[in-house]
Amino acid sequence: MCNNYEQLSNYIREKGVKIIDFKEIDLAGRWHHLSIPVERFTEELLTKGIGFDGSSYGFLTVEKSDMVFIPDIKSAFLDPVPEIPTISMIGDIFKIEKDSYERFEDDPRYVADKAEQYLKESGISDMCLFGPEFEFYILDNMEFRVEVNNIEVHLDSAQAEWNSLDSAYDDYRKNKAYKVQAHKGYHTDLPYDINFDLRNKIVRLLEDNGAPVKYHHPENGGPGQVEIELEFASLREMGDRTQKLKYIVKNTAIKHGKTVTFMPKPFYSEAGSGMHVHLQMFKDSKPIFFDKNGYSCLSQNALYAIGGLLRHAAALMVFTNPSTNSYKRLVPGYEAPVTICFATANRSAVVRIPGYTINPEDKRFEYRPPDATANPYLCYAAILMAAIDGIVNKIDPSAEGFGPYDKNMYNLTEEEKKQVKALPASLGEAVEAIEKDNKFLQAGGVFTQSIIHSQCTRLKRDIEEVNRIPHPVEFKKYFDL
Repeated sequence: MCNNYEQLSNYIREKGVKIIDFKEIDLAGRWHHLSIPVERFTEELLTKGIGFDGSSYGFLTVEKSDMVFIPDIKSAFLDPVPEIPTISMIGDIFKIEKDSYERFEDDPRYVADKAEQYLKESGISDMCLFGPEFEFYILDNMEFRVEVNNIEVHLDSAQAEWNSLDSAYDDYRKNKAYKVQAHKGYHTDLPYDINFDLRNKIVRLLEDNGAPVKYHHPENGGPGQVEIELEFASLREMGDRTQKLKYIVKNTAIKHGKTVTFMPKPFYSEAGSGMHVHLQMFKDSKPIFFDKNGYSCLSQNALYAIGGLLRHAAALMVFTNPSTNSYKRLVPGYEAPVTICFATANRSAVVRIPGYTINPEDKRFEYRPPDATANPYLCYAAILMAAIDGIVNKIDPSAEGFGPYDKNMYNLTEEEKKQVKALPASLGEAVEAIEKDNKFLQAGGVFTQSIIHSQCTRLKRDIEEVNRIPHPVEFKKYFDL
């Protein structure tokens, strides 16, 4: 929107902006923010920055936690959420070294920068584009409680089939009957698609604020699952757009009396929510993933990139699927991948090559395991690093036994299952995998050992906390023994 202080100042005056809001990301992927009156916004602030406590973001220890964020003026947008006219912009994180500032090597946004630079230095490509699909549930009510004597969760959606006899959500206490059956939500039309107007409002806000949308639609899950797919963008830019999408989606839903969850598996018997990531590479503006004579019209470099992703699939999950809930989605039968393989148009494979991409400039593949509990900068950077490793080391996915498998991988015989590898079945298994396999991430200094260690430490704490809390199903199974 703006490239310098003068341009932004003119825009601020034009729009009557009263507040400047700065957003910084933590290790888990949540935005934090700090705001100032517009009168305090100066050109000096863009170089001097604002100090904050890095330990509260999961980056530094308490005894040495002072950090500085410096706003990226190119990320500024007119924030559609606050009532008072507000400009929001993303901050880059710096550490303090003696009398100067240095980019903090574990700032997720800087990791994204380093990954893009490493790709260019490799000579493989000068541009990698990412196209994520965001699945999530729009709900009417969400309640949870974790107490010593009470563990419960209650989710509700007006369109869910369990409300077919309930009139609480309808005018004049009369049920209109149009409820979406379990697993029957995919592309369902009005009047079933009760969230259509809300999604349209969200999409228009995304378009107006630098996050172009490819399309949106109802997804498979009956209790309000939807999908928004963004247009392709570079790694760091897509990280920014991902954060902006989640921010706008959640806040717009709340303004309209709804709530949203990007949790991978909020309903145990319904479709989970993933964040499938499409990948393209170009060099000198020419696509390098296309070869009309290759498998599914993929070039050898594209196949090598797939080989890298599949070889490192287990380790990647620490950054692409970093929640205990992630692994409740990755089970057979819900269009979520469980088998480490690749194929064309096969949604049971970890890597799917869309069958409808027949033009060279459209040729791509889709990495299906990720979900939106991931920090997007780290997720996309890790995916890119695995792909680069595959190309640099010429990892042939077929030679490694990864396929192609043009069959339903959920219906393998016991003998066939022995011949293929499966994704980790738990977050603990993923942590074990990355502790053995992380050199590909550290190439070029992109991921440091410290950020890998910090991520694993954080996830181990989550695992320990979740594991020690009794589950309601355990009472069902064991209370009377």
